[in-house]
Amino acid sequence: MKLHFTKMHGIGNDFIVLDHTKSPFQLTQEIIQSLSHRQLGIGFDQLLVVENTTLKDVDFKYRIFNQDGGEVEQCGNGARCFYRFVKDKHLTIDSR
Repeated sequence: MKLHFTKMHGIGNDFIVLDHTKSPFQLTQEIIQSLSHRQLGIGFDQLLVVENTTLKDVDFKYRIFNQDGGEVEQCGNGARCFYRFVKDKHLTIDSR
């Protein structure tokens, strides 16, 4: 499987970000664990996944996964990286 990802760092944590808005694919707990392995995979503290949403006036949503493949609700450093990713990839318009 060929996987395009972005590796990011935020105040001591490292993340990989996957853009599922154009070509979604299935993520399993095993795949996430494999990707998170620091010697045999990419290595990360958390995985951030940008996805499409059906909500009106919302461009996308994102999900956060720990190294064990479990999904979590929030991560401050991850939110900072998520914002930078969507801005750098021109997935959103900055109204400032």
